[in-house]
Amino acid sequence: MASNGFRPLDEQYLLEYIKATPVLAQKLGNQFDDLQIKEVGDGNLNFVYIVLGRSGSFVIKQALPYIRTIGESWPMTKERAYFEARTLREHRRLCPDHAPEVYHFDHGMCLIGMGYIEPPHIVLRKGLVAGNEYPLLAEHISDYMAKTLFFTSLLYLTTTEHKRAVAEFCGNVEICRLTEQVVFSDPYKVSQYNHWTSPYLDSDAEAVRQDNILKLEVAELKSKFCERTQALIHGDLHTGSVMVTRNSTQVMDPEFSFYAPMGYDIGAFIGNLILAYFAQDGHANEGNDRKAYKLWILKTIEETWNLFHKKFTTLWDEHKDGPGEAYLPEIYNNAELQLLVKQKYMTDLFHDSLGFGAAKMIRRIVGVAHVEDFESIAEPGKRANCERQALNVAKLLLKERRKFQTISEVVSAIVLQQPQS
Repeated sequence: MASNGFRPLDEQYLLEYIKATPVLAQKLGNQFDDLQIKEVGDGNLNFVYIVLGRSGSFVIKQALPYIRTIGESWPMTKERAYFEARTLREHRRLCPDHAPEVYHFDHGMCLIGMGYIEPPHIVLRKGLVAGNEYPLLAEHISDYMAKTLFFTSLLYLTTTEHKRAVAEFCGNVEICRLTEQVVFSDPYKVSQYNHWTSPYLDSDAEAVRQDNILKLEVAELKSKFCERTQALIHGDLHTGSVMVTRNSTQVMDPEFSFYAPMGYDIGAFIGNLILAYFAQDGHANEGNDRKAYKLWILKTIEETWNLFHKKFTTLWDEHKDGPGEAYLPEIYNNAELQLLVKQKYMTDLFHDSLGFGAAKMIRRIVGVAHVEDFESIAEPGKRANCERQALNVAKLLLKERRKFQTISEVVSAIVLQQPQS
């Protein structure tokens, strides 16, 4: 049943497909009675089905040839499914505790069969909207980022290995162009797909489009994003791409993956936590002012970077005499020089992360695709007030990111943006 031709899935055809695909049928113990198939794709691009049987379960994800939320007027390559499957397998190899297993990939159908991240896991973004704390989140996500980024960089790989991988992932060019458009271009010009909480943010959106310094800074970030092949990034590491419980963190949906600046992943995650922070006032009520929860988010932002820094540099120390060709031991051959190299690398990475995170925040407020954190605030005036505070922090971080030396300074700037009650 797996064919070279593409056909969009529906529940009946998916059942036929599963029966005819041995690896999937075996996951269900070849038992198809009372099989539950439910389409749950609530994202922008794909079909996602949960398949539950008495003897097993899995998720089927199919890439469509257009952006699902827009329709066929915005075509999109189906080839992204190949790169997603490829990255899921690589990230599972490097960090098995925090990436689902791939059971099956059908290139012609652009279809991935993978492990089902079972309840009580929920999408992290939904948990943040609900005000749930996840005490191990920073520990887990820093582990995922440190391992996936370090082991796919020249700090660990030879230039031959690295260039071979870069060449392969250059094939994901169309999905990269989508990022270039919606993150680095559309928010800074008049675009048919842009929207915001109007009329409340009309002047704020116009201010973004008229800010020359902001445009200079985002041009530099776009150049890095397009030209710098630092590591294999997830490419869309926001809080909607992470499933969590209090004890587990699973990262999914790396269809935007390619070789790019590490700071894009780190910034995307931290930037989305900052959005969640500013959304909390919109979700507060008489029974819960969310003040304690906001402090937890700030703590998680700080711990995420600090733990990442510690784990990443520890991996660097452990493999400093390994195959990586970024800093050859015979050149960087004394402790003082090695420390200087590491300090510069991590400072540059920190500033990249702040810049990319800020760009991701801006596009979520005045660009095409917004976030549930804000969109679920029913009263538009209240929502706009939360968004404006986040937008102001994003512009500050983007334009002045090099002035920040520690994540605690960033947290202080976030707090200062909110009016004190």
